[in-house]
Amino acid sequence: MARGRKTSLAIRLTPAVRQTLLAWQRATTIPAGRARRGRMILLVADGMSISDVAATVGISRRFVYKWVRRFLAQGVEGLADKAGRGRVPPQAPPAGAARYGAVRGIM
Repeated sequence: MARGRKTSLAIRLTPAVRQTLLAWQRATTIPAGRARRGRMILLVADGMSISDVAATVGISRRFVYKWVRRFLAQGVEGLADKAGRGRVPPQAPPAGAARYGAVRGIM
């Protein structure tokens, strides 16, 4: 029941990496996104087409390609979330700012 084209992205997993990804499937303490990404890699490594993986996992083919490419480039570490843009941490006021406010009577 193969559907879709065969992908040129071939993944060969070492036994240690396969064990790590399988452990992620059973773990309850890791983020769900990381477990999902591990499942995608396992399915692609087992020869499932990208379209079937996307349908099974419930995401678009674009993101399956994204995570497979990142895994091929960076390994298991590449499946972790990158730091987002997020909120910029507040910066301390310049050294002379407090003195300037005191002179102006603001403080």
